[in-house]
Amino acid sequence: MFKKLVIAAIIIIVPIIWFGAKAMADVRVKDIARINSQNEVSLIGYGLVVGLEGTGDGKGTIFTVQSLVNMLQRMGVTVPVDKVKIKNVAAVIVTAALPPGSKQGSSIDCTVSSLGDATSLKGGTLLMTPMSAVDGRGFGYSSGPISIGGFNVQVDENNKIVNNYTLVGRIPNGFHVDVDYSMEDFDCQLLQLSLTNPDFTTADRLKDKINEVFPGSAYPLDAGTVELVVPDSLQMKSGWVKFVSCVENLTIEPDVPARVVINEKTGTIVAGENVSIAPVALAHGTITISIKSVPVISQPAPFSQGKTVETQESFIDVTDEEARIVYFEERTNISEVASALNAIGATPRDVISIFQALKAAGALRAQLVIL
Repeated sequence: MFKKLVIAAIIIIVPIIWFGAKAMADVRVKDIARINSQNEVSLIGYGLVVGLEGTGDGKGTIFTVQSLVNMLQRMGVTVPVDKVKIKNVAAVIVTAALPPGSKQGSSIDCTVSSLGDATSLKGGTLLMTPMSAVDGRGFGYSSGPISIGGFNVQVDENNKIVNNYTLVGRIPNGFHVDVDYSMEDFDCQLLQLSLTNPDFTTADRLKDKINEVFPGSAYPLDAGTVELVVPDSLQMKSGWVKFVSCVENLTIEPDVPARVVINEKTGTIVAGENVSIAPVALAHGTITISIKSVPVISQPAPFSQGKTVETQESFIDVTDEEARIVYFEERTNISEVASALNAIGATPRDVISIFQALKAAGALRAQLVIL
């Protein structure tokens, strides 16, 4: 039996690949901003999933039992609560996002999540579930077969195979709209464009681009909002729709702040193109601990009526790799930073520690975000 534990290093050593070394290309306005009146409505509902193959809620899930009994009573079927078995039924929460402009008869996707102690929603069908907004307004209902994209097989308590997550699924076009969701109180003469990621530089560039096509139509209010005045020639009938369409399809280069995002749980590192480092000397080493267990057999003497005994003898070896001191000259973009880190053979786990140390030393010219 041989175990190996590597501290401050990832087991699989891969080169660090950085995206964004190239200047950011222009993007459409509609991909980085939205019209303020176009807000989605979050919908939620409580329902039952039936048709499960013994993977539903347990008898201790009282709300599932009560919900099933109530539903059957509304259908004219009376069943004693203590006689109900719910292993093929699961209580769920259903969610959906209703986009503006949705009309009666249209359908959108919805998400179904287990609420009780079911083990899988695979093969289940959601019964008709009313969906409402946070203010209680009903907009329609969800129903249909659930798509999981995984499986859960359990032979006994100690033998189980799980592929992907089976307690949350989706129903394509599962939510059916019964009530129109129109853009109420919509001012087609004065609009506001909200940036997904507020930034003064991006807002100013957006204003300049719009005014190139529609002079005097755009005024930035703050880092996240640009006010639009619809030209007089487009205020009649559906002219403002043409105006919004033209604005949405304009392209600009958004400004991105220098930021390094680290997820230490997965070893993921994402850095923007504007990340740079000051001149700095860096040394980073790796400690490797090897634990080896060797079986030792104790054999008794002949005719001694003793028993053969097997024991384990452990050997521990600690190796501290020699750290090289490397001098980094000033790096002005993420491509140069990546090349420097790859040159010293840094793994993703190493890079996480290096970035944290660079930030503490004041050499990292970027915001460090740890998830």
